[in-house]
Amino acid sequence: MMKFRVEGMTCGGCARGVTNAIRAIDPEAEVAVDLAAKSVAVRSNASADRIRSAIDEAGYRAVVSD
Repeated sequence: MMKFRVEGMTCGGCARGVTNAIRAIDPEAEVAVDLAAKSVAVRSNASADRIRSAIDEAGYRAVVSD
């Protein structure tokens, strides 16, 4: 499971946007958003760099976290 801190994710619409961005590159990805912590956990075959880029391209700033 990869975890990312997502800056700029403040509401349910943002959470859906982040989830949709990840699923656009991997439709089978498991995505768990924690809006309060501004984080997302992802289980995917896509690389962490590709997921981070997809989130960034959706208008947010993603940073890989532990």
